[in-house]
Amino acid sequence: MTRRRLSVVLCTLWATAITAGLRGQAPSPIIESHQGDDYTRYELLAPGSARFRIVYEVTATSPGARFYFNIIRKGSEASDEAVFDQMTGQPLPFTVVDGAAARAAGLQQADPDANYIQVTLPRPVPKGGEIRLRIDKTYKDPKSYYQRGDTIVFARGLGIRRNAVVMPAGYEIVSCNVPSQVLVNPDGRLMISFFHIGAGEAPLVLEARPLPKDAAVPGSPAKGASAVSAPKPAVAAPVAALSNAERLSERAHQDREIVYFLQQPETHTFSLYHDYTETRAGTDKYLNVVRAGSRASNPSARLLDTGEALKVETLKGNAITAASLDIGEPVTPATEVVVIRFPAVAKGQSVRLRIIETYMDEGRYDMAGDELIWDRGLGRPRNAVVLPAGWYLTASSIPTVVTMTEDGRVRLEYNNPRPDDVNVLLKAARRSRR
Repeated sequence: MTRRRLSVVLCTLWATAITAGLRGQAPSPIIESHQGDDYTRYELLAPGSARFRIVYEVTATSPGARFYFNIIRKGSEASDEAVFDQMTGQPLPFTVVDGAAARAAGLQQADPDANYIQVTLPRPVPKGGEIRLRIDKTYKDPKSYYQRGDTIVFARGLGIRRNAVVMPAGYEIVSCNVPSQVLVNPDGRLMISFFHIGAGEAPLVLEARPLPKDAAVPGSPAKGASAVSAPKPAVAAPVAALSNAERLSERAHQDREIVYFLQQPETHTFSLYHDYTETRAGTDKYLNVVRAGSRASNPSARLLDTGEALKVETLKGNAITAASLDIGEPVTPATEVVVIRFPAVAKGQSVRLRIIETYMDEGRYDMAGDELIWDRGLGRPRNAVVLPAGWYLTASSIPTVVTMTEDGRVRLEYNNPRPDDVNVLLKAARRSRR
């Protein structure tokens, strides 16, 4: 079964589980598993060395699994391997095995001619949860990373959707064929970052060349200028506008994702789950402010790293103030917030949360004649909408990838590599009026 097919099957089971939950039954622990969870960062090492460091973030999701296998790409010579549990930050044991050993250890589809990093997981993958890994390794691959005169070239097909490539210190980018953000590392190295939303792998060809020795360093004050100078007056901007820091954050590394399951439109109701990782030391709660015009119900949450159910409560108006919660906006009698509490995050650690809710929103989910209308701004990089059973898509204002679930429901994927929202207007009609 392909990853895409597996995603569709599990998404269908999740939709069924949430619907069952609305009838008072416990939701299924099955989670959606897909390649979109992966992220890779390449750091180009000394020009002429053909070596680059790879930091690969990936999630193990097969319930009960004790090992994870990461293939070593053919033609690449691997070294300096290390593996870490992202929840605890602790190193994990691993060994490099050939394809036959990988098959014997449980990877049935292992390539007999390939080698794999076999990671011993810190605990079996929990039912209804996942284990997040960070794999660090260095490749030597002269076909992927080479010099042409004074220009360095990184040419590599990247099958992972979310990627970043960091230049060597003192190099400028002169060519990049995949649309990418251009950002600056804290140490001044330039980098490109992209979320590939096209079909197949991204055929990246990136070129860079040395900067003059007296080139300005990004973020440093101009020569002769005071290190601390008064900022220029800011140009007035709308309240909802993104700050410069938000606009220049790395979109591809953001790991929030959300899936909406539309119920029959007469109910104006949709269920959703969204996943998010908390890394801020000391944080022990997540606050979800309900949008004006929406009504939330049946909230639940899970710590995906362990499968543990979390305490959830809904507060409104004065109860928010009494709880001393800072929700980032003024509290009115109509303000409603869902509070999810979890063990405080320790320094160097993180937690992955799944939050499940049901919303009623007559203003954004309604009918016009025989068509359903769903009109909503989506702010996350990865978003999906599953239409109600018995409906087919008639319009989508934003380009979307369309698939079908096992039970015949239409699933729409809205992957947004830009740092702004996409305002999705979609319409659908019944396949049969009977």
